[in-house]
Amino acid sequence: MAGISRRELLLGSTGTVAAFAAGGFLSRQAQAAAHSLTLARIRHSVLPGTITGNMMSFAPDGPPPVLRFKKGQATSIDVRNGLDEASVVHWHGLRIANGMDGVPYLTQLPIEAGQQFRYQFTPPDAGTFWYHPHCNTLEQMARGLTGVLVVEEDEDPGFDQDLPLNIRDFRLGGDGQFIDLFKPRNAARGGTYGTVSTVNWKVAPHYELAAGSLVRLRLAVTDVTRVGTYDITGGDAQLIALDSNPLPKPIPAKDVVLSPGQRADIALRVPDNDGGTVRLHLKRPNGDKELAVFLPRGQSARRDLRELKPLAPNPVPEPDLANAEVLDFVFGWSPEGGAPQASICGSLGYTFWSINRTAWAGDLPGPFDPLATLRLGKSYILRFRNETPNAHPIHLHGVSFRLLRSNKRQLAPLVTDTALLLENETMEVALVADNPGDWAFHCHVIEHQKTGLAGFLRIAE
Repeated sequence: MAGISRRELLLGSTGTVAAFAAGGFLSRQAQAAAHSLTLARIRHSVLPGTITGNMMSFAPDGPPPVLRFKKGQATSIDVRNGLDEASVVHWHGLRIANGMDGVPYLTQLPIEAGQQFRYQFTPPDAGTFWYHPHCNTLEQMARGLTGVLVVEEDEDPGFDQDLPLNIRDFRLGGDGQFIDLFKPRNAARGGTYGTVSTVNWKVAPHYELAAGSLVRLRLAVTDVTRVGTYDITGGDAQLIALDSNPLPKPIPAKDVVLSPGQRADIALRVPDNDGGTVRLHLKRPNGDKELAVFLPRGQSARRDLRELKPLAPNPVPEPDLANAEVLDFVFGWSPEGGAPQASICGSLGYTFWSINRTAWAGDLPGPFDPLATLRLGKSYILRFRNETPNAHPIHLHGVSFRLLRSNKRQLAPLVTDTALLLENETMEVALVADNPGDWAFHCHVIEHQKTGLAGFLRIAE
């Protein structure tokens, strides 16, 4: 790849700049897409009694919509960029073709202002996912560009209602307007927390649910920073899936730790009467924060959690641990600390972090070298070593991996795409390199990602 920029490589594979920038849209526009999103700046009431200006959404008139797909069925999404800056859309957790992953220059050119792009893919897995930009990532996400994505199972598990919950903070002042989206000293540590906690862009919303019914709560933590512990009180609630993958068996939905990018599916048996209020809490040392309230209404349906059908496992290949190659990745501070290069996709102006002593230079045409090259179809053990006193939720695009072991705690053998790496923790995960392409690999504390803690892995023939 030496001497050839990623931009030239991408354009060479499409024939013309126009065809690539439109995602082939012009050649396919005769057939309408199954879904459409319009990136727009909007005004919206987040804090009661105020209107927040300069928010961003995937809809021109309110919060980002919940997108629903079917497992194994092809779908398409037309994305029109109504912003005054470039963007792309990444489908977090979906194991889809590399060209549809939504990472600027790595998989596609940025969608510039006024342009549109058609994403087309077939989701192989069921579960709760989400979508967000990967261009000017901190500002666009912080201003609202995060949405929940649901891929429905082949067989209905038997819930009466399905309720996605987009959990995120905004950094707002008392007047409801945005304050500085980050502080450099915090970006060099754990990240800058938001000031207003929301669920579906609302502060402590109340949801009326049918009494005695079974409800699937889909918790998606789309925040840019916060690692939190979540608890549900007042009802019989079981954790049934994490990061889109079913648990071997349900467990009580207590003390569920979720970092940015992670999701939790919870089966809730709603109480039988009006007195049985259910609450979702964010647990904090200085007092729990009530995030949402669920109120039973009407005559009890008298459902039982045992009536639910178990979720089928997703078709993630099982790694051959006996013959797996071990690859080491060290997450730490940047050895250089120089300013990153300017990019159409934005920069925070600082370099604090690195992977294997290499800081990501920014979303640029390249050329760049991968952190590692994996051979298609081969099994690997990735050894993550965090040499910092800060937590890092490590997300790998395009493939899922199984948790193996840690030097600090017992890990359940769960399948995920985002692993929370604790301070000074060494963790091993395993995967099969089954999806060819260049896949982004980064911390999902976005300040960390945008100040160096990012790179990519290449899966090649």
